Amino acid sequence: MRRIHIASVLIFPLLCTAAAVASSPATEAAAASTGVLRVSTGVTPAEVIYAPHIALSQEEIAEGFPNTAEIVVHMNVDQMGKAQDVKVVHSFYPTLNENVVNAVRQFRFRPAKLDDQAIPIDMNLNIQVKR
Repeated sequence: MRRIHIASVLIFPLLCTAAAVASSPATEAAAASTGVLRVSTGVTPAEVIYAPHIALSQEEIAEGFPNTAEIVVHMNVDQMGKAQDVKVVHSFYPTLNENVVNAVRQFRFRPAKLDDQAIPIDMNLNIQVKR
């Protein structure tokens, strides 16, 4: 009985080491065998390439709209460069929110890229409306 116990104590570290080696990811094993490691080029942010004019009605101008107003919107820019899920995050002039959201939906972006592949990305955009 002692021999079995001593043998199992001596063999146990070998079994643990074998399990750790067997559980390594296949991508690491493939990279190690070829000697090539994939390096990310990083994320290139989305860029506005088209922004339509935001029209103000005479009523909005008459309500005492200042010369400039800033509105912050949050959106997702998809792989095609289109704004999705546009929401106003911060605004001092709620009467402008609907016009700004409609205009931002028409914006076109150069999509964000990761490793030269277009990806969707969430972003905030500060918009200044001037009369």
